[in-house]
Order: sequence, then C-alpha cells, then structure tokens
Amino acid sequence: MKQRAEELRSTKGLKGAAKLAREMEACVSAIDELEGIDSEVATMFHRLVSEEAPDLAPKTFYGFPAYANGEGKVVMFVQPKSKFDTRYPTVNFDEHAHLDDGAMWPTSFAVVEVTSEVESRLRDLVRRAVA
Repeated sequence: MKQRAEELRSTKGLKGAAKLAREMEACVSAIDELEGIDSEVATMFHRLVSEEAPDLAPKTFYGFPAYANGEGKVVMFVQPKSKFDTRYPTVNFDEHAHLDDGAMWPTSFAVVEVTSEVESRLRDLVRRAVA
C-alpha cells in the first residue's frame, strides 16, 4: 500500500505528457531494478506491450511494471517473484483486459522461462486484451 501511495504522490499535480513521462520513467526503473527471471519476463513483456498495444501507457502498480488504458485503468502487469518470494513471476490481466471467454477464464500466467512459445502466447494475450 505504501508503494501505491508513493506512486500517486509522485504524479500529483502532473497532467498530460508530464504525467505519462513520469509514469513511463517509473515503469522502466521498476524493470531495471529486477534480476534474473523477473527481469527477463518484465523486459520481454514491456517490449511486447510496446509493439502490440502502443496505446497502453506504462506505469507502476503497487511497484509492479504495469500498462494502463487511456482512462488510467491498469489492463495488465507483471508481478515479479521477488516481490513475494514466490516460485515464479506472473503476467496478470486486470478486469479491463478483454479476455472474457465464457463463464471462466485465466487472468494470471506463471512464467518460469522466457521462450519463443511463451513470447508468442503472451503476444496473443496482449492483442486480445486490447481488442
């Protein structure tokens, strides 16, 4: 909660391009601080989102690298394993992602290795999330 409060404070009073630039800087900084598989996943996902969903704005969300729509609502984010000392990082899609598929669908994906197959699957999910 403290990280989220700090994120909000850091952009207080900023609007438009200045706010987007500060949020982008925070996202890139959060990715740069990661190591190992956390760094690999976050770096790859940042590239995918930039390529497939350029309208999403990079920011941080509770310290996680995240990507928000034009209304500022987080659509997707990476949760590093180091944050909660878990076995693997996850790529998560929030309620604003358009992944609905019947009565139940996954919104969180564990990534234990960055491979071309993983990248391809995540690329498809990003495309679907913003469609």
